[in-house]
Amino acid sequence: MKQNLLAGIGLTALSVLMACNQGQKAEEAKATPDPLAANRDTTLNPRQDFFEYANGGWIKKNPIPPEYSSWGIGNLVQEELYTRLREINEKAVANPSDPVSKKIAAFWKSGMDSVKLNADGIKPLESKLKAIDGINNLQDLAQVSSQLSVFAGVLCGIYVAQDAKNSEQMAVNFYQGGLGLPNRDYYFNTDDRTAKVRAAYPSHIAKMLQFTGMSAADASSAAADILKLETILAKNSRKLEALRDPEANYHKMPLTKLNQLAANIDWSNYLKQQDISKFADTVIVGQPEFYTALSNALKSEKLDTWKNYLKWQLISEAAPYLSDSISNTNFEFYGKLLSGKEKQQIRWKRVLNAEEAAMGEALGQLFVKEYFPAKAKKRYEDLVEDIRGALKTRIQNLTWMSDSTKEKALYKLSKITKKVGYPDKWKDFSAMEIKDQSYFDNIYLAKQWWHKYEVNKLGKPVDRTEWDMTPQTYNAYYNPSNNEIVLPAGIFTVPGKRDEELDDALVYGYAGASTIGHEITHGFDDEGRQFDAAGNLKSWWTKEDEKKFNERAAVMVKQFDGYVVVDSLHINGKATLGENIADLGGILLGWDAFQKSEQFKKNEKISGLTPSERYFLGYSLGWLSHTKKEDLARRVLTDVHSPAKFRVNGPFSDVDAFYEVYGIKPGDGMYRPDSLRVRIW
Repeated sequence: MKQNLLAGIGLTALSVLMACNQGQKAEEAKATPDPLAANRDTTLNPRQDFFEYANGGWIKKNPIPPEYSSWGIGNLVQEELYTRLREINEKAVANPSDPVSKKIAAFWKSGMDSVKLNADGIKPLESKLKAIDGINNLQDLAQVSSQLSVFAGVLCGIYVAQDAKNSEQMAVNFYQGGLGLPNRDYYFNTDDRTAKVRAAYPSHIAKMLQFTGMSAADASSAAADILKLETILAKNSRKLEALRDPEANYHKMPLTKLNQLAANIDWSNYLKQQDISKFADTVIVGQPEFYTALSNALKSEKLDTWKNYLKWQLISEAAPYLSDSISNTNFEFYGKLLSGKEKQQIRWKRVLNAEEAAMGEALGQLFVKEYFPAKAKKRYEDLVEDIRGALKTRIQNLTWMSDSTKEKALYKLSKITKKVGYPDKWKDFSAMEIKDQSYFDNIYLAKQWWHKYEVNKLGKPVDRTEWDMTPQTYNAYYNPSNNEIVLPAGIFTVPGKRDEELDDALVYGYAGASTIGHEITHGFDDEGRQFDAAGNLKSWWTKEDEKKFNERAAVMVKQFDGYVVVDSLHINGKATLGENIADLGGILLGWDAFQKSEQFKKNEKISGLTPSERYFLGYSLGWLSHTKKEDLARRVLTDVHSPAKFRVNGPFSDVDAFYEVYGIKPGDGMYRPDSLRVRIW
């Protein structure tokens, strides 16, 4: 989940401004309190609920703003970034001095011109709605759907990615999709919260369809048909936990076989509309049963139902880039009901979010100049090696793994590529058609540019230097096909502090454990462990070792299945297993590495906290946040990550060092008997 602009725009002037402010910023940062001490709720006992103890003081003082469904450290980082990015955009509008700044200015003006947006209403979609109205048969339907899918992802999901079993080649992948609700469970679960969302869904569809010119009666009838259609697709969609099995979701086949599985669409022509067909003699289908069901539904459901479905999918995707009335109606369902937000974000922030998605890497070049100097980059590159060394030692010392599997695991670990801070090679956005036109058109053409960018990878060597996140992103990832960890500069940010002010205990917990150790462990979690050192989906474990791993992982599944998040909704232990394993692994690796640091050895207190205490608080800082019940319920059904509280309390209760540092005893809320603690890496 998480969702850069340019080399030039006012760069010299901005650099001067940054330099002038350096001294002042440094003094201001020093004056800010130590976050690890300040964020605590010292009225609480850390042995009972460590997350609330570590973060509860901040949570009490910082209610969730009405335009958000959750609020935490990622938002604090983003708020600092918003101000600076807005300044970049406004300078571009005032002085569009080069091609890139002209694109920035055009994008910003089109998104900020609410008068024009409200005057245009549905107008930006008219040509596409007309194309939908012109559909007369299944061939027309397939052609228009293919053209729309570049923007809205109708019917199904098609994307370009490395072949999971041949990481040296890019491949065309087919995935389940086509739903308007977050995933299949929203169509079938019977809990009160999900049932309420499902009951409100047809009414929302009808309201949106009326913007396309439908009468209220026709829109209501169409909405009922659309829900029936999407329910058919949902019934044949796999559950969240089933999608995490890479082997079970890999079916390589000739395109002719897909035409047999789903014969009511000419897939060759479908891909031709997207300029993919010449590279797609062979495709990878994730869930074949979905495509068979989709094909059958094309025959069983009325053509008018499909046409209305396309209109619904189009306006739903386009709503944020249209008039206030359309955007606000869309927000009432997806923002308020599904996520618990009380109001939309202010427009300028929404425009910056869209700009980030369109061409964020260009803005990232400016971001790293101020926030991620060479010294910081080296610090975290060195920390990666500390963490790698800790995992190497742990693998060598495992008692449950055979020597042959250990040898392959150590080789894979040695081959993990680290990407820290920002890419060495920046993307070129010069061909993106951002100009003085409607906001929707700028968004649409940006998505077309990205589609062409991905399609152009087919038939060419894999570019293993590419980044899939921008430098200012507060996130990170492990890519099994490249066997790499990617760590954007933004993920290391502590709001209000410059990197040189952060002590090692905080950094080893905040960055070493919750980010670097977490991502490295993903290479060896229940999913990542199935890929070899070259990034291929290939078994390299002995059967006995695989059995032992699964037995140990099952302990974690049971542990997290037992956590109740909201109402009667429990965490899905199977769906979240990979992330939970990575959280635990990260904590263990960060701790092992931190014990070798000078700060740990000196054992001097900061803000009344020992280095060991600061380590565990530093990890907890990475999950500083609180979330509204509506969004918690949504995340339980759709997210492979456990909610923040359980990403702290859950793995900590499995870590022996945590028990020693905080004196956890039987009867404490954080206590788990030794026999129930997870022991994997």
